[in-house]
Amino acid sequence: MTIVLGLTGSIGMGKSTVAAMFADAGVPVFDADAEVHRLQGPGGALVAHIEAAFPDTTTELGVDRTLLGEAVFGNPDAFKRLEAIVHPAVAHARNQFLAANADKPLVLLDIPLLFEAGGWRQVDKIVVVSAPAEVQRARVLARPGMTAERFEAIRARQMPDAEKRARADFVISTAGSKEETRAEVAAVIACLTPETGG
Repeated sequence: MTIVLGLTGSIGMGKSTVAAMFADAGVPVFDADAEVHRLQGPGGALVAHIEAAFPDTTTELGVDRTLLGEAVFGNPDAFKRLEAIVHPAVAHARNQFLAANADKPLVLLDIPLLFEAGGWRQVDKIVVVSAPAEVQRARVLARPGMTAERFEAIRARQMPDAEKRARADFVISTAGSKEETRAEVAAVIACLTPETGG
C-alpha cells in the first residue's frame, strides 16, 4: 500500500529544496510545476489551447510565461479560464505517475496550491514547508523580475502559512541549515515507512 504524501508551502518557503531532499532519499517525486512547464514548453500539449484562450501569449518556444502572466494578472476570470485548461492535464499526469509507482511504499506529490486547488483530497498525509515571514520575503524579492506588488498578489492567492501549518501532518522548517532540514525530511520518511527502515 503506497502512502501518498502531499508537499506544499507558500512561495519562497523552500519547497523545491525539500522536494529534492525527498528525491535524494529515494522517494519518487511528482513535481506539479515541472509538469506545467513541460505541458507549456516547446511542443507542449497545452500550448495551442492556451494560445486559443489567450492570443499572442505563445511563441515557437511554447507559452511565454511573462506574457501569459500579464494576460491573467489581476483578472480572476482569466485566471479561472487558465486553471480550467491546466489543472485537468496536470491531474492526468499525476495519475500516470501514481500508477507507475504503485509498488513504492511512499511517493511525494509536490503541489504548490495543494490546499487552494483541492489537491489535499488526493493525498494520505501532508507536509508543509515553512520559514519565518521575513525570510520568505527576502528570498522572494531576491528573485529576478520580482516586485513587492507581485509578491503580495501571489501571497494573496495562497492560504496563509499559519493556516497551512495547522492543517499539516508534518511541518518542515527551512529557516535553519540544509543539514537540519534534511534531518527533518529523514524523520518524516522514517515515520511513514518504518517497515522499510526509513
